[in-house]
Amino acid sequence: MGAKSNKVFDTNNLAQPQNSNEQQKWKDMSRNDRIKSILTLILRIIGLLALLYLFVCSLDLMSSAFRLIGGKLTGKVFAEGAILSNPIAGLMIGLLTTVIVQSSSTSTSIVVSMVSSSILPVKQAIPIIMGANIGTSVTNTLVALTQSGKCEEFSLAFAGATVHDMFNWLSVLVLLPIEIASNMLYHLTNSITKSINLKRNPNSNPEFLTVITKPLTERIVRLDKKAIESIALGNASANISLLKRYCSYKNESDNGTFNKVPDQYCPFLFAKVNWADWLIGLVLLIISLVCLCLCLFLLVKILQSLLKGTVKNIIFKIVNTDFPGIFKHLTPYLAILVGCILTILVQSSSIFTSTLTPLVGLGIITIERVYPFTLGSNIGTTITGIMAALTATSEKDLRNSLQIALCHTFFNIIGILIWFPIPFMRFPIPIATKLGKITGKYRWFAVLYIVCAFFLIPLIVFGLSLAGWYVFGGVLGPIALIIILIILINILQKYKPKCLPVALRTWLWLPVPFRSLDFYDQYIFGKKCFQCKKKVHLMTNDENIYNNETHIDGIVEYL
Repeated sequence: MGAKSNKVFDTNNLAQPQNSNEQQKWKDMSRNDRIKSILTLILRIIGLLALLYLFVCSLDLMSSAFRLIGGKLTGKVFAEGAILSNPIAGLMIGLLTTVIVQSSSTSTSIVVSMVSSSILPVKQAIPIIMGANIGTSVTNTLVALTQSGKCEEFSLAFAGATVHDMFNWLSVLVLLPIEIASNMLYHLTNSITKSINLKRNPNSNPEFLTVITKPLTERIVRLDKKAIESIALGNASANISLLKRYCSYKNESDNGTFNKVPDQYCPFLFAKVNWADWLIGLVLLIISLVCLCLCLFLLVKILQSLLKGTVKNIIFKIVNTDFPGIFKHLTPYLAILVGCILTILVQSSSIFTSTLTPLVGLGIITIERVYPFTLGSNIGTTITGIMAALTATSEKDLRNSLQIALCHTFFNIIGILIWFPIPFMRFPIPIATKLGKITGKYRWFAVLYIVCAFFLIPLIVFGLSLAGWYVFGGVLGPIALIIILIILINILQKYKPKCLPVALRTWLWLPVPFRSLDFYDQYIFGKKCFQCKKKVHLMTNDENIYNNETHIDGIVEYL
């Protein structure tokens, strides 16, 4: 499977003469040329580390920008307890709010605060946590868009990013119905928290990456971490700001009473700017996106200059080669452990997976290897939630917040047990590979996917869930049955076509818009604007007919 999905970058096809020429050039170099070459290499590595630092800072600033734009709305949505009692609505709220604030840590911290304050029951909070798990994967999917200039890189990068999405969506589709029917996660975590001796540890949430990034990001913007939580808990004033404008306060006497008034502004760029939060967030979003795209573009260029020939071959083999002999099957589990540890260190699954995305696009890491890294990252981000829960102020708060944090952890662990140990069950890999191939041919599909998967479909499902279970089942039930039927027919078309009636052995009887994306590419989105440069293999009409006889061509196949 790995050779198929990454054959563009197969190490067996690397040109050997190029490697020998590089070695010959080094042998023929004079002493000054060698020193110059080494200095150039050192400068490139320093530049790579500096750009990586700015890339991480840009992600942090982008998250802050989204919080300023939608933070108050997020807090108000969480304050609606009646809506959160519906598990489907809770799932979609968790997804949408995480996409809006670009941080699962923010949305989960709000949930943990509401649970620990007994405002939100643990059972109602579990679907929200599941939704936050899906929403956090949008960041690396957005990062993949920055590699849309080259088809091969874009195809692999998008596949490497969406493998995270597919795992989260498939896990929710399986575990949410089970949770609604049996409260499995609730009972499991409840028994764990009751069986252990809980002790509060106020120093249990160390910050690793933020210690490095704070000197830069806090010079630009500072947010009041408790503001959104206060809105959700109903403790906030009407004119509350999410910006932490003042760092110190002083007491002033007013008719015998002392009031705290602002004393000194915090030393950051927007502290004295009297704009609305959403406007500052919009400006910050534009700055962070420009910086993010520029950093990623330069990162890819430097990596391409460093990782070529022999160096790329060696790194590719080190990262993607399995252990020898009987230990071969342990390799991906080591990758899960590495992904978990690195995510704990950087305290952000979005940052870790977004850093992997361009490496997948360059062919340095295969999709099969990035999959366990992503799974480990999913577990790692829940460990930081457990560490944060241990800072609760009372034993009751500690028990409740720890239980919901454990729900998040066991949701990911059970998902991994379903979709990873058995190779046949690793469905996220082939699905993501198919999505990557589609985006390689139709670049506009990537934008359509993000809009539909993270905005349009969740909003529609959220609206239907509020209308009641009868409306929800009456509308989405037939759609789900049609999708399942299409998948079954598609499988039979590919493997057992003789079991189907003659009319169903192909999809040629369907109108073109229902069986091919070429129609939308030609008449709606336009080939000149979105299709990759002439590197895409264009099939003839005969080839299209042949392919339609064996499988669904276009979007119907990937339903």
